Amino acid sequence: MRVLRRTPGARRRRRRVRIPRVTRVPRPALVLLACLPGLAAVLVLALCANGIGRRATAAVHAPVAARPAALRHTAPQPRIVPRSAWLDALSRHAQPPPRYDDKVVAVFVHHTDSPNGYDCADAPRIIRYLYAGQTGVRDWDDIGYNFLVDRCGTIYEGRAGGVERAVTGAHTQGFNHRTAGIAAIGTFTSGTVVPKAMTDAIAALAAWKLGLADVDPRGRARLVSSNSLSRYRSGTTAVLPALAGHKDGYMTSCPGAALLARLSGVREVAARLQGR
Repeated sequence: MRVLRRTPGARRRRRRVRIPRVTRVPRPALVLLACLPGLAAVLVLALCANGIGRRATAAVHAPVAARPAALRHTAPQPRIVPRSAWLDALSRHAQPPPRYDDKVVAVFVHHTDSPNGYDCADAPRIIRYLYAGQTGVRDWDDIGYNFLVDRCGTIYEGRAGGVERAVTGAHTQGFNHRTAGIAAIGTFTSGTVVPKAMTDAIAALAAWKLGLADVDPRGRARLVSSNSLSRYRSGTTAVLPALAGHKDGYMTSCPGAALLARLSGVREVAARLQGR
């Protein structure tokens, strides 16, 4: 009997019996194998044995909060002269609190239809004059433009409420919501020279303001008309340039043919400032 137990065949049988104990398959893996067919079961065994399954799971659930910020296209805020530089206590009118939208998705460019040959030091006086006309003769609650830019490229805060916020303006009838109005101080009809300092300042301002909502200045914006006196009946969704001229939303020649012709270049500069 002892001789038979020590035969080569007997030794081979003992090694076959020990094979399952060498692999040491974890119990959770055996449960999973019962649910997986063929090659899928082999794959799970390999993952469990090498600890890859845990690392793969960790990768799937890795934090992604930083991704949207990396994809955003923003531009630095340019220097903006506050309202206090042009609005004094004698000129100020009582007005209701500012109104706000959720964000700015488009910018409308205007001209003020005022003389061009001014000294840039007189810009505050000109803005004060515009404010008096809009709040007096027109009976508006504040100046309509969110920002004004003089021919030297100085940017002024217009309508009250905070330059970083989406203040609802009164600059483009039908499209004051979710937009900002930038007025170029002067008259820029056909043949008028538009100062480069002015267009550069408009580009920088638009790049920053649209960048807060990650809007490409070269793109298009979907805006809903709120007034049938605009180019679109009230309630109509219009697809307009994200950096538009006043005449894109209203029946007017503003901002003048000369400035309107420069807007394509302004869009490109603004996009570059956003890193696009």
